[in-house]
Amino acid sequence: MFFIDRWEEIFSTIRKNKLRTFLTGFSVAWGIFMLIILLGSGRGLENGVKAQFGSSAVNTLWVWGGETSLAYKGLKPGRDISFENDDYNDLRSSVKGIEYMAGRTHIWGDNLVSYKNEYGNFSIRSVHPDYGVIEKVTLKEGRFINPFDIENFQKVAIIGVAVKDALFKDKPALGEYVNVQGVPFKVVGIFEDDDGRQDNQRVVYLPITTAQKVFIGRERVSTMAITVASRDVEDSKRMEEEIRTKLAQRLNFDKSDEQAMFIWNGVQEFKRFMDLFTMINLFVWFIGIMTIVAGIVGVSNIMMIAVKERTKEIGIRKSMGATPASIILLIMQESLFITGLAGYIGLVMGVALLEFISPFFQTEFFRNPEVNISIAIYATLVLILAGLLAGFFPARKAAAIKPVVALRDE
Repeated sequence: MFFIDRWEEIFSTIRKNKLRTFLTGFSVAWGIFMLIILLGSGRGLENGVKAQFGSSAVNTLWVWGGETSLAYKGLKPGRDISFENDDYNDLRSSVKGIEYMAGRTHIWGDNLVSYKNEYGNFSIRSVHPDYGVIEKVTLKEGRFINPFDIENFQKVAIIGVAVKDALFKDKPALGEYVNVQGVPFKVVGIFEDDDGRQDNQRVVYLPITTAQKVFIGRERVSTMAITVASRDVEDSKRMEEEIRTKLAQRLNFDKSDEQAMFIWNGVQEFKRFMDLFTMINLFVWFIGIMTIVAGIVGVSNIMMIAVKERTKEIGIRKSMGATPASIILLIMQESLFITGLAGYIGLVMGVALLEFISPFFQTEFFRNPEVNISIAIYATLVLILAGLLAGFFPARKAAAIKPVVALRDE
């Protein structure tokens, strides 16, 4: 009965101050709403960036040649730097900390691939076996290139689902032969891209040694991809320096010549982006909490006014034996109710808006804006704490009122 009476008193006080209570609750709801929207948007950006990195292993060093800009040991600048199989093999056997490594060479020119009367132009990439792991090639059927293919110059091909659909339609492709620039290759695997990007599925993979012999005429390796086993930034920098030093010695260029060779450090770049998103999330939490604090101040003020308006009533309660704890509980319960209800409404509206806009805002760098369960729990804890703080000081003031003084209050 006492519990019901307390709630009736709380609702009575709210009804007497409808506009003031609404405006105060709105400020709390708006703070939580903006916090959820900002956090969800930050997560959308983070998901987009992770998806860009997700197309290949995030711990990858990509190495490719350029053109010298500095003279070195009597050699003039302007020389093209390109890699060959011996450079690849030397790095693979001598650099410590390598998890996977693969070379890649594009086949330029006429990229015509055909099967019987079906034709199409597709991207042709010649690679080593580890490339499938580094680029996260998801096999739908068959297998990827293996060491036997490399060692024995096998004429095998792994085709994307877009290539399969274009050339084979609904017919099975495994075991069939496709003509790559007029040379027959046996289809041993079919892959699909996890991101669903059509251009990544219009690819034909060939063993790099076979392509060098059939199409290139030399042991050229255009790009090398190396994954860092430790996934540690400092270790990746050490490997980067070691790779640059070894290739500079082998290919006769100044290792300080930044134009002679390029290394993209995926480990370092990924960490840089993750650190950026950590700072963004901290900033968003700061802005959201400051907005909530503004609402807390409003709730605290309305409770102060409520305490002042009920000074005489509180004095009568205390003169009849009400304890300071019961007075504090009453005030804090009212504050917690206003803050909790308004905050919950803001939370639900924020999550609902994110769910509504998510299908319409799917870009290359912004995907699936969302708020996970942990964020909802944190927001709920913030609401509870906000309600308790908002009611504490007015409650303490109410509990300190002396009955004699309160009864004299006009």
